[in-house]
Amino acid sequence: MSKRRLVITAVLSGQSQSEVARRYGVSQGWISKLMARYRTEGEAAFQARSRRPKTNPNATAPPTVDLVLDIRRRLSRAGLDAGAETIAWHLEHTHSTTLSRPTINRILSRAGLVKPEPAKRPKSSYIRFQADQPNECWQSDFTHYRLTRPDGRAGTDMEIIAWLDDHSRYLLRASAHQRITAKIVHATFCQAGDLHGYPAGTLTDNGMVYTVRLAGAKNRGGRTALEAELHRRGITQKNGKPNHPTTQGKIERLWQTMKKWLRAQPDQPATLTELQTLLDAFTDQYNNHRPHRSLPHRATPATAYNNRIKATPGTALATPSHDRVRTDRIDASGVVTLRVAGKLRHIGIGRAHARTHVKLLIHDLDVTVINASTGEILRELTIDLTRDYQPTSKPPSPTKN
Repeated sequence: MSKRRLVITAVLSGQSQSEVARRYGVSQGWISKLMARYRTEGEAAFQARSRRPKTNPNATAPPTVDLVLDIRRRLSRAGLDAGAETIAWHLEHTHSTTLSRPTINRILSRAGLVKPEPAKRPKSSYIRFQADQPNECWQSDFTHYRLTRPDGRAGTDMEIIAWLDDHSRYLLRASAHQRITAKIVHATFCQAGDLHGYPAGTLTDNGMVYTVRLAGAKNRGGRTALEAELHRRGITQKNGKPNHPTTQGKIERLWQTMKKWLRAQPDQPATLTELQTLLDAFTDQYNNHRPHRSLPHRATPATAYNNRIKATPGTALATPSHDRVRTDRIDASGVVTLRVAGKLRHIGIGRAHARTHVKLLIHDLDVTVINASTGEILRELTIDLTRDYQPTSKPPSPTKN
């Protein structure tokens, strides 16, 4: 029994409030208010009232809540990622509104749009790796997608091959074929290389279309068309362990995003040409318009790929002591700092870029400062070791009389 029920029962039995207060260790004033509530509300007085305030000035405005739910619905219908982080990106970049990830999650949970998931393997148990430069490593794999007949029945099963940049997650090429062969793997690699420049290395599984290193004695020692091309160009070839797909996790995760988008399209492909048209549309959406959760500040893969120095065959292992990438933020005075030759240098960028997150690409004394979110080059300079502050090239303002 709750203390409230005991107190009310004792008073109703004829005991005085002072006696009941001494017995249960409460004040007479509290008992008086409790009895008044009992006479008004009846047995509801047995339960404590909620202490939640009737108003909350810090609550998210209803129009903003409706906007979050609308973005969630639009992204889900388009087959795109509709998580809290992606919604926060769209709010900031499209609607000039900032909400934290927990706030968005609470809004989605109250609307019944979040489904509980079973416990997953903790992220801390995974060994995370990422190439330092675009074109330093390309991942590749192929998957299946079934066509749909005009009457709605399942059609022929087609295969899709893709090449993905490990550093930026840029989808270099995605193409559909009736069946993936070693010849097609070689052709798609060369098409991607001619368009984007050839990489310093590749990472694939041990499929026979990629490598014959685990083939039987009959084929052991030979090379596929891809392996011969990589050897001719001096490109490093890497293959994951058998039955260990997490090594190629980036390309494996791409298939989930791609198939979710394909299934969300109202007109399902009935021919190989129609499937390729959808893949081209997905590639443009994925590379140029969709914020990527694995990239800093949710940049698009195209931003991360096109605005940084690309590796070439033989340059992936360039001397790291002279080439480095540093992440920082411009301070309120428009300056970012960098330690060079054992001394902290102050690089002027401009107050217009205050509080902007940037990446500094350093090669010896040459420094390029880029906007970490958009890839815009904010300044290029060569460090002057004779001075601490590295001024901008703007002319000095006129002196006052």
